[in-house]
Amino acid sequence: MAAPRNLTGDGGGKLLMKDEESAAASSSKQRTKSERFPLSRWEIVVFFTVFLVFTTGLICIYLTMPAAEYGKLKLPRTISDLRLLKENLGSYASEYPARFILGYCSTYIFMQTFMIPGTIFMSLLAGALFGVVRGFVLVVLNATAGACSCFFLSKLVGRPLVCWLWPEKLRFFQAEIGKRRDKLLNYMLFLRITPTLPNLFINLSSPIVDIPFHVFFLATLVGLMPASYITVRAGLALGDLKSVKDLYDFKTLSVLFLVGSISIFPALLKRKRVYE
Repeated sequence: MAAPRNLTGDGGGKLLMKDEESAAASSSKQRTKSERFPLSRWEIVVFFTVFLVFTTGLICIYLTMPAAEYGKLKLPRTISDLRLLKENLGSYASEYPARFILGYCSTYIFMQTFMIPGTIFMSLLAGALFGVVRGFVLVVLNATAGACSCFFLSKLVGRPLVCWLWPEKLRFFQAEIGKRRDKLLNYMLFLRITPTLPNLFINLSSPIVDIPFHVFFLATLVGLMPASYITVRAGLALGDLKSVKDLYDFKTLSVLFLVGSISIFPALLKRKRVYE
């Protein structure tokens, strides 16, 4: 007599596998839904419209500039790239200074507005081509203009993206801003001078945590000066630089934190008087 077949073991196993697969598919759908890109179609359309306007303006500026060997022109990603770019642009910048500065400023602001990495190389290039004084003025004005442009772009469509990318950091920043409303300019100066928070995060999150534009503008204009001076001055000696990390060694960071601490000293002094 043949032994009875264990139907429950075989069929039950298949049913169990199907249940596990359906559960996995369900959890995968929920994860995909929660992790999907946060911008709506309308916000994406607005972003790309602004991007197209800026790109069109940048292309029009480039078309008005004298001919150059465009194959040698590219955004630098290393110090070696920057040295080559400086050699290729040196004579061009001296022959057409006004048009070159217009192209440089437009490129810098475009990169800063749309969070394209590489503005530190542009700052080094300013020092290498224009010297400390002109390079410093150019970098500070362009960095401020680009940051303000990024501020308004974030005000337009950035809230869901920032909340999606940095939820914890945004809550911390909002809480700190709430504590320092009476001395907000001093606190923003401290953040701009020191590398406590990335400038990209500050540009994008400031309109979301209701930092007034005039405070953001003044803090950016003044607060970027120390780091800009260090970077522009380093551009005079590109041959001595091996990497961007050489710009901000322990000594440089200590100086920046010291200057930043001076900016928040009035707020600390006022708090002490209130407690007394």
